[in-house]
Amino acid sequence: MLRDITLGQYYPTDSIIHRLDPRVKLGGTILYILSLFFVKNILGYLVAALFLALVIRLSKVPFKFMIKGMKTILFLLLITVIFNLFLTQGTPIVTFFGKVSITYEGLKLAVFMAIRLTFLIIGSSVMTLTTTPNNLTDGMERMLRPLKVLRVPVHEVAMMMSIALRFIPILLEETDKIMKAQIARGADFESGNLLQRAKSMVPLLVPLFISAFRRANDLAMAMEARCYRGGDGRTKMKPLVYEQKDYLAYAALAVYLVISIGIG
Repeated sequence: MLRDITLGQYYPTDSIIHRLDPRVKLGGTILYILSLFFVKNILGYLVAALFLALVIRLSKVPFKFMIKGMKTILFLLLITVIFNLFLTQGTPIVTFFGKVSITYEGLKLAVFMAIRLTFLIIGSSVMTLTTTPNNLTDGMERMLRPLKVLRVPVHEVAMMMSIALRFIPILLEETDKIMKAQIARGADFESGNLLQRAKSMVPLLVPLFISAFRRANDLAMAMEARCYRGGDGRTKMKPLVYEQKDYLAYAALAVYLVISIGIG
């Protein structure tokens, strides 16, 4: 299950999406997520699905690998659907025990919320799967540059966000190794109810925290040994420059937003 999380991973291949400027992908992901909250009907979600399918197709990332990360949010998705089904007021469709009802409005909201969360996760995964951590850092820094006027340490913030995102698959892999080591010594993480399984995960926390701090310390020492300073005055080996394909991507995104908001 832990290996199914794709957020933060990079899938190396040669595609149009991979070659786009990271600022295009970051801005496009943010705008796509925002557009999902303006959609109010099935037709709008159909347009969003077609746009996402086209991006996935152009990225050349296998669809099976893309949706593999959805397994980890099934529990959250189920809770969201249940809450919307039973806690939304409206016209009752089915009534249980004479008090609890599933309403038409609740059913509609639950379906739309499930679709929205699914598109949100897959859309975010496309960005991380097609963008290297270095490019992601550079893109974040350039997009946050206007905040320097407010004395915000833009470079440091972008670096921290990129490192945190990159550490997600690393820590998950470390957790998987620790779990297998403890299972080999007789630990049981599968049997029992949900609360018992949650308690059985507690022994993982200490070695996981130790491993995380050790990796963070190694990274800090490596950056210090290379005299890393960052911030103002630092040059880029590959400076970000918009090309024709980036402007075409912006145009395609603008067309999608006009259609999506217009339909929604």
